[in-house]
Amino acid sequence: MPTPVRRALLATLLAGLCCAGAARDVPEPPETPEPFWTAPDSSAAQQAATWRAVGRTADAALMDRIAARPEAEWLNGPDPGPLVRARTTAAARAGQTAVLVAYYIPNRDCGQYSLGGAPTAAAYRAWIDEFATALGDRDAYVIVEPDAVAQVVAGCTRVVAADRYALLAEAVDRLKRQPHARVYVDAGNSGWIPEAWRLVDALKASGVARADGVALNVSNFQTNKASSTYGDQLSKDLAGKHYVIDTSRNGNGPYAGTDAWCNPPGRALGTPPTTRTNNPLLDAYLWIKRPGESDGTCRGGPAAGRWWPSYALELARNAAP
Repeated sequence: MPTPVRRALLATLLAGLCCAGAARDVPEPPETPEPFWTAPDSSAAQQAATWRAVGRTADAALMDRIAARPEAEWLNGPDPGPLVRARTTAAARAGQTAVLVAYYIPNRDCGQYSLGGAPTAAAYRAWIDEFATALGDRDAYVIVEPDAVAQVVAGCTRVVAADRYALLAEAVDRLKRQPHARVYVDAGNSGWIPEAWRLVDALKASGVARADGVALNVSNFQTNKASSTYGDQLSKDLAGKHYVIDTSRNGNGPYAGTDAWCNPPGRALGTPPTTRTNNPLLDAYLWIKRPGESDGTCRGGPAAGRWWPSYALELARNAAP
């Protein structure tokens, strides 16, 4: 005869079996959390707090659409080590991954709105070494030099192509020495150089074979469909390399007017950062361009990279719920 304790256990087991098919008794499996880290002190978070303090609660709630999402950290000046170390350490403590952008190549932006960068090739090598050293063994996605390849392919005459590509290849190799760095070489966007094949040789010379893949649509507005079609084609030409897409401002697609790349009106936040893409070649949708930071002094904007609250608010207001 079973003991009273055994009878009770048996009754519990049978009760569980009889009701196992009832949906109300079977909890949904927890959703896998996204891996990317959200900085609590972003410009959007500070703006939302400021607006709440003065009673602009509706605008603050809209700004939360940006503040609550992970954005990339851009390293675009001397001495990147402290910020790289701080961001990746904070992300590691949260069990998450920082997204970083290396943006200091000599003759950056071919002398346009975001001009600058390292003064010499030697200075850039030292800068990349400091950046990589600061990563240590922490996880990070690193986007390597937005526009650097595509601008040369498009005809920038301020740089020697072979020298630019060699520096990028050295940067990839140095960053990949860090055990948990995922490295993506920027490859422009589908609206800039529509023929993806034109980028292939330049990307190969820039070390893409040793990188994890390429980054697409950084600071641009091309749709997810257009970008993934472009990425799939590049992948075929690059021995199956993967890619990531910047979706920070592509919710309404590209602008049809002039200077479509520079603070265009009517744009919207796009797909929030995620690794759930339903495409085995597409590693993640990321917010690489920080929504609300200006593209440059066009359409009344501040200098490139400066926070522009009214533009951020428009992006958030136009976004799908």
